[in-house]
Amino acid sequence: MRVLIVEDHRELADTVATGLRQDGMAVDLAYDGADALDLALVHDYDVVVLDRDLPRLHGDEVCRVLVGRGGRCRVLMLTAATTIEDRVDGLSLGADDYLPKPFAFAELIARIRALARRAQPAVPPVLSRGDLTLDCAQRVARRDGRRLDLSPKELAVLELLLGAQGGVVSAEQLLERAWDQAADPFTNTVKVTVSRLRRKLGDPPVIETVPHAGYRI
Repeated sequence: MRVLIVEDHRELADTVATGLRQDGMAVDLAYDGADALDLALVHDYDVVVLDRDLPRLHGDEVCRVLVGRGGRCRVLMLTAATTIEDRVDGLSLGADDYLPKPFAFAELIARIRALARRAQPAVPPVLSRGDLTLDCAQRVARRDGRRLDLSPKELAVLELLLGAQGGVVSAEQLLERAWDQAADPFTNTVKVTVSRLRRKLGDPPVIETVPHAGYRI
């Protein structure tokens, strides 16, 4: 899952990003509305966590543009204002959810994952293929009932492969969906991660390499 955090309070933004990455999400950061739109035009985000009061370009305008473009991205709006009128205003702009500050981090994660499940195409909370299952909410993978010791990045790749329901996922798609803007597109990081995941999943092998196309389960 790839998430964009748009928050001008840098310490808060960096703290939230760190926590989401530890939960297995790929996270990009923007500290103002103009940079947020630039990133959103380049990357296909599952969820944008959008502060309402932003410099350069107000969060309301960012939300209008994102919603007007359509697509799979879902918007979770944040604000320090807590009145009913503020919440109505945020939702009337097209935001999919609204969370007042201060917020509990566990609730933020739950809301982000709930919004991601509403993205198109929708991803069910539990993915499975053969004897392999992944509980997307609990971030727990099992094969033949045995819990697998996977890193957050390996879990993210597994979720994308299982979510494709037998379809091929290219290395470029994995890089776009499971890594953030700091990833070097010219490295072999996807190949290395898939290799580690393949080894941890055990025998018989379940990840197939499709020449010149990508990977599938």
